[in-house]
Amino acid sequence: MTLDAPTINTLSPDRPRAVVIGAGIGGLAGAVRLAAAGMHVTVLERHGHLGGKIRTVPSAAGPVDAGPTVLTLRHVFDDLFQAAGARIEDYVTLVPQEILARHFWPDGSQLDLFADRVASLDAIHQFAGSKSAEEFRRFSDRCAHLFDGFDAPMMQAAEPALGELSRHVMSCPNLIAPMAPLSTLAGLLKRQFSDPRLAQLFGRYATYVGGSPYRSPALLALIWQAEAAGVWVVKGGIHRLTEALGEVATGLGAEIETHTHVDRIEVQGGRAMGVRLIGGRWIPADVVLFNGDPQALATGLLGDAARDVAKQTETLPRSHSARVYSFAAEVSGPDIAHHNVFFDADPRSEFDDLAAGQLPSAPTLYLCAEDRGLASSPPDLERFEIIANAPASRDAAGDDSGEVAIWHQMIMQKMARFGVRFSPMPAPSAITTPAIFGEMFPGSNGALYGQTPHGLTAAFQRPTARTSISGLYVAGGGTHPGAGVPMATLSARHAVAAILSDRTSTSPLARTAMRGGMSTA
Repeated sequence: MTLDAPTINTLSPDRPRAVVIGAGIGGLAGAVRLAAAGMHVTVLERHGHLGGKIRTVPSAAGPVDAGPTVLTLRHVFDDLFQAAGARIEDYVTLVPQEILARHFWPDGSQLDLFADRVASLDAIHQFAGSKSAEEFRRFSDRCAHLFDGFDAPMMQAAEPALGELSRHVMSCPNLIAPMAPLSTLAGLLKRQFSDPRLAQLFGRYATYVGGSPYRSPALLALIWQAEAAGVWVVKGGIHRLTEALGEVATGLGAEIETHTHVDRIEVQGGRAMGVRLIGGRWIPADVVLFNGDPQALATGLLGDAARDVAKQTETLPRSHSARVYSFAAEVSGPDIAHHNVFFDADPRSEFDDLAAGQLPSAPTLYLCAEDRGLASSPPDLERFEIIANAPASRDAAGDDSGEVAIWHQMIMQKMARFGVRFSPMPAPSAITTPAIFGEMFPGSNGALYGQTPHGLTAAFQRPTARTSISGLYVAGGGTHPGAGVPMATLSARHAVAAILSDRTSTSPLARTAMRGGMSTA
């Protein structure tokens, strides 16, 4: 059905229409759940691929992932497929990882962490002695306790409130000491581990959500528990998961349009009525779910009518970004796993540079060997992804081609110092920079994780699913519960629950009450 103007929607109430803007993991998960609930769903994606930041680039060895590489919190994805009456294992092959990550230091030391806790304890005992092994045991217990304590009131809650969480913590006083509310993650780890290498290792988990361990709250230690609970590689690459979700969504009747640019969200009387595409095409909707950086709404990239949504994103600092290599090559040197981390000798300089808005002069490097960890020998020509932290500004100093070439040589030399050599060596053109990310994801300013996680209350400043415009909802890594593939997937569950709940209440008064008093004007 096509209308020439955004007039009152006359679609059948028996099959309401939902438009999803953006086919990132949050948008695809939302489309699957909405279609499974009986809605007529149209997904509009500006790029030619599904998945958003889960993307690939071509290589001689096939598509190479250029974003997220593995899955954690598998139950989130099992639940999503089950909501559609499907099983994830019928669409993709998930391979559990025995080795969670292999870590290298410039002094030649090396440490594997395992999915099996006893194996990790043994490895740390061999790496740093019995005292460090006991410190790791206590740290793992702390992280598990924190994860269990904050999963329900934070991640599983659609609209967490600081007051309610404070009451939860006070009712569970054994949470206060483990969360170390007055400490940064780096401060906690310095007290936790006598070996600075272990403090450096576990401080890296702040970067999983775009932050610095020296500025992020100690509570982020619980990210280790999410990884310790299991890591899965998607055979063929994680982009297979988004392809599968597209297949599930269309199987439920959803329509997916790629290379489709939304000009604006149309609003009448405080309610979203549909979207207008660049070129003038009008798509009416009962519900609009926006899966993109919420700052795009606040800055008017989706029209002036949506400018009042997520206003906090205009002033809150952004997360870090990255420079990302994606390429195919033969590799020589030390035995590498699927996940590998190559540390610098100075754990802090990288984050001091990032805090100053500068490219790190001595970055830690993350190397994903995409064809490893699959219970079979890798091919001669393997697919690789290298990630290095970078400032989150599309205008960041050093995004010109000459500087990128110099930086590229520095990174390859650093890998060679660890004994890792690629043939052929990737070219600077294999690098995605923050400037490119900024162009790919409007409103992001190149940031990969939305708002910064710095500060104890940062989690409460993210936009939640309901917005100030009736019928307009948001999902994705820039919204609650935060960045990362499982969290963005959870955000879609929260958004669809809010949509279905609001649609059961037909009166404006009841709908407003369900929003906790939020105005829809």
